Amino acid sequence: MAVEKFKVTGMTCAACVSVVEKAVSSIDGVISVSVNLATEDMNVEYDDKRLGVEDIIKAVEKRGYGASLKEDLREITIPIQGMTCASCVRAVEKALSKLDGIKTASVNIATENAKIVYDADEVRISGIKKAIKDAGYEPLDISVESVDSDKEEKERQIRSMKKRFTVAAFFAVPLLYIAMGSMMGLPVPTGISPQHSPLTFAIVQILLVMPIVIAGRKFYTVGIKSLVKMSPNMDSLVAIGTGAAIVYSLYSTYMIWSGNYHYAHNLYFESAGIIITLVMLGKYLESKSKGRTSEAIKKLMGLQPKKAVIVSDGEEIEIPIEEVEKGDVIVVRPGERIPVDGTVVGGHTSIDESMITGESIPVEKAIGDNVIGGTINKQGMIKFEATNVGKDTALSQIIKLVQDAQGSKAPIAKLADIVAGYFVPAVIAVALISSSLWYIIEKNSVFSLTIFISVLVIACPCALGLATPTAIMVGTGKGAEIGILVKSAQALEGAHKINAVVFDKTGTITKGKPQVTDVVSFGMDTDEFLKIVASGEKASEHPLAEAIVRHSNEKNIRLEEVTGFSAVTGKGIIYSVDKKDIALGNKALMDQMGIDVSNVDEYEHMARQGKTVMIAAVDGKVEGLIAVADTIKETSNKAVENLKKMGIEVIMITGDNEVTANAIAGQVGIERVFSHVLPEGKAQKVKQLQEEGKRVAMVGDGINDAPALAMADIGIAIGSGTDIAMESADIVLIKSDILDVPRAISLSKKTITNVKQNLFWAFIYNTIGIPVAAGLLHIWGGPLLNPMIAGAAMAFSSVSVVTNALRLRNVKL
Repeated sequence: MAVEKFKVTGMTCAACVSVVEKAVSSIDGVISVSVNLATEDMNVEYDDKRLGVEDIIKAVEKRGYGASLKEDLREITIPIQGMTCASCVRAVEKALSKLDGIKTASVNIATENAKIVYDADEVRISGIKKAIKDAGYEPLDISVESVDSDKEEKERQIRSMKKRFTVAAFFAVPLLYIAMGSMMGLPVPTGISPQHSPLTFAIVQILLVMPIVIAGRKFYTVGIKSLVKMSPNMDSLVAIGTGAAIVYSLYSTYMIWSGNYHYAHNLYFESAGIIITLVMLGKYLESKSKGRTSEAIKKLMGLQPKKAVIVSDGEEIEIPIEEVEKGDVIVVRPGERIPVDGTVVGGHTSIDESMITGESIPVEKAIGDNVIGGTINKQGMIKFEATNVGKDTALSQIIKLVQDAQGSKAPIAKLADIVAGYFVPAVIAVALISSSLWYIIEKNSVFSLTIFISVLVIACPCALGLATPTAIMVGTGKGAEIGILVKSAQALEGAHKINAVVFDKTGTITKGKPQVTDVVSFGMDTDEFLKIVASGEKASEHPLAEAIVRHSNEKNIRLEEVTGFSAVTGKGIIYSVDKKDIALGNKALMDQMGIDVSNVDEYEHMARQGKTVMIAAVDGKVEGLIAVADTIKETSNKAVENLKKMGIEVIMITGDNEVTANAIAGQVGIERVFSHVLPEGKAQKVKQLQEEGKRVAMVGDGINDAPALAMADIGIAIGSGTDIAMESADIVLIKSDILDVPRAISLSKKTITNVKQNLFWAFIYNTIGIPVAAGLLHIWGGPLLNPMIAGAAMAFSSVSVVTNALRLRNVKL
């Protein structure tokens, strides 16, 4: 059992407390919960074997409130060296969970990191590192979180692995030739042949296998240490299997020295040497492949400049990017990257923001405009004031989101974790039992040893441990590359189950910016008509007036000064221009002015299309109409069409009236519409859909849609690069393109399919391999599994899983 303190934000009344307590108490495994509105504290007692802190936080966020552990708890990420399989992950997590003050410990084999939430009053970082070390693994400095340092460390490890494999292979080839040559009819010098010089034959093999054992000594140092601590891993299996082969071979060498020359045929030095060499090759190829899974992070990091030029006392000084402070004035010349986020204070330019927003056309920037770190200055020189530096920049937030997602665990990974906890001890038991039974049956120690070694060597849990995290890493990285930020492995897994998508209308399906759609003149020249309408609207403060004035500017129409301007609330405006008296507004204004509009048929037709239509009367006579509407985005139709093809129901939600809502929905092919819904009612509508048995994704702009985004099974926020820190969403679409909604769901489906493929092959590999190695086929006269073949199969099982995961990098969405 565990008791945790949380801080809950967003509560305003006793009803909020009731909602939060009900939400948390309904979680399976929660024993008690109490919330204090005044202090915003929440105490939860729960079964920590059945759920974690993140499950409680998620439940609160689903109800539209914020939740976090109390500030006296800290979170750190510690890089760990020496982990090779799912059993290693289990061993580290088990060691950490035994420490007082550790709240959660999640270890990821693909990223080789441990994410730990702990109470600083109960345990120190040094104590955490000691626990990892005692478990048989090497905790690195936390500063290694920097990608550059991490990349250098990983490359150093890969170079070291390659060097050790090369040494092992150099000695393994002659070892195999000498040991097996005479059996295969190959020429072997008489001085070292088993028939003529059996003792020399054995000693030469000992001399050749020693450098291989030294090169692969880590299998023994880590494997035996893990075995002693009762948490055996893949290294333990290799150490026991090859160690048994070497010990038995040394015994056979002693027997040869004693005169029993027939023991020359009982040497297993070559099996041990080849197994170690093949496993080292597999681990080297696996490390190379795993390095490619995090290329998305490397690409994002590559966007960050290393230096910035600031203006200090009138002089330009180049400083490291880490030293830039908020408020510094930075100079950027054409072709250079913007170092940090800021606001332009001097100059004019165009900036390529495609790597952040996905917009291919360079964006014009002048004084007062915002710039984003990592983007490229294309033309002029500018000066800007730094507003966000370090971890607060848009690019840094994107990188952190991707790193957090890659480091998190998907629920489907729990299966592998559970299996891994029992797998290696079970394999050792199978090896002992099967070899013992065969010894009883055959009375042949060599035969029994072959069974023992083969079972241990083929039963590699590496593939099992890598199956989920590698696919999650590649999937989230792929998403980041195309502007889809998935904030957790849970979100990536959950998105594939979505069967209903709810779109907010304004700013999501539509552009969120009213535009003139129709200008109808009944006799007057169209430009002249637009001039008298826009001239009046220029003096208006109505939101639709800006769209009309902007439209006239695009037409290069010169506006006139107006006189006698007055606004009639809820109806329109009255004014004079060029000695003409103008009334511009709705039918109610025309009725008030006594102007006949009975023959204006276009008015009703446009209104049914969801447009806001204004009638313009000049000197008491209707001269034309101008219609304004929030137009749909270019990709909205395609996004809805793609979702329907995927078998997903599409729903629109808006605060607009029914006529406007249905008109917009009709344009994009949406049949089900919730209209007249206030922001606070959107979450209720999402809940209503969930009660209908639907798995709901809510797509909105992350501002007034926050409660609905949190309530949904998956919240998808539309937002530019500077808006990516929306806590309420599970997925953020940087490009603000809703065509990325079906892409995100497709990415989830393909990633989870990849995970299931990996898990299937990992399980089936061991399901088939272990019984064959145990001699099952031999009962019916079939072949035995040679330990060297078992070693090769084990080595390449992990490589195949990682390679399969890497296919996601090239998948089409």
